[in-house]
Amino acid sequence: MKEAKPPLPYRVVVFAGSGGVGKTTTAAAFALREAMKGMHVLCMTVDPSKRLADSLGLSMQKPEAQRVSPGLFKKSGLVCNGELTALMLDRKHTFDNLIRRFASSAAQRDRIFNNKFYQYISTSLAGTQEYMALEKLLTVISDERYDLVVLDTPPTSNALDLLDAPIRLVDAIDSPVARWFVRMLEGDRPLGLLGRGAVYILKGLSRFTGAEFLRQVAEFVAEINDLFGGFRQRADRAYQVLSGPDIAFIVVTSPATQAIADAAYFCRKLNAYRIEAKGIIVNRVHSFPRLPKLDIAEIEALVDESVHEHPNSRDLVVRMKQAMDDALAIAEADSVGIKRLAKQIGRDMSYTEVPALDQDVHDLSHLAEVAGYLSHVFPLPQTRNRG
Repeated sequence: MKEAKPPLPYRVVVFAGSGGVGKTTTAAAFALREAMKGMHVLCMTVDPSKRLADSLGLSMQKPEAQRVSPGLFKKSGLVCNGELTALMLDRKHTFDNLIRRFASSAAQRDRIFNNKFYQYISTSLAGTQEYMALEKLLTVISDERYDLVVLDTPPTSNALDLLDAPIRLVDAIDSPVARWFVRMLEGDRPLGLLGRGAVYILKGLSRFTGAEFLRQVAEFVAEINDLFGGFRQRADRAYQVLSGPDIAFIVVTSPATQAIADAAYFCRKLNAYRIEAKGIIVNRVHSFPRLPKLDIAEIEALVDESVHEHPNSRDLVVRMKQAMDDALAIAEADSVGIKRLAKQIGRDMSYTEVPALDQDVHDLSHLAEVAGYLSHVFPLPQTRNRG
């Protein structure tokens, strides 16, 4: 008999924010925290970098979900009462699997795989990566093996690409204009001067794009709409899932001025999608003891006697003062940035600060150190070990 578990407030936690603020690290650390507490967690990343894989001891060459080895936890001095699985999203692999899953026959599957336009959009077209992230999320969210799915969003200068790109992709390949082109190419064109003009334009366009390519586009649109019931309907379903009550968005930022502005903007845009951010993680925060600024003489009085015996003791003291002043200035700037964020977002929002660490996060022990600072990110109920 399957052991009963307490209900979870969220089924999916999405980590979002602008590029370079540490989404991958914080998402992986959060997933690690919940797995150590007893949950079966899937951490899914669309970040093509190797950082997450290196931290979790996984191979980037495998597009399938990979369980983090219990031996790796033991080696790092950690106890995992649950299970942690990671998945590096491969957009073409995900798209191909969708075709295999929904194709009515092997012939239809092969027609799509051999279609030149499909080969292009499944590897290169802007928005495909984010669309496939949503498709993969729709697949794994119903997988009962996982208590929790943690999604790390793409590394991008535009934090809204996960929400915006799929609909832009849909507009490109399943739009009234695309369907009009299909009708024109199939000869289903209106009579009169407008219809003859459209044919003339298409013939001219074919010189640049190639009539064969336009035909490939037309065939792809027809096949894919037959397969999925229309891209637009699937995109709408994905947005409904993202705005559902069991999905939580966490915004990750750093104290840097631009990152703070991006985080505030992203929270506002989430509200426009009727999605409320459940918390904010301010990553890489520099802090320093609140000490008065010391002059050279005061520092000289505090340093060890061995420093005075050094032939360049005066230079060392000057450099120590400069380092102290620099650290204080950085800490003050970070404090100002956090206050600015609180003013723009509101103090009712849950804030969690993660300090700037002395070393890069490159293994489970360092990831666990980051996880230790995430206890205020809406703590989830602990599940018992399912063995």
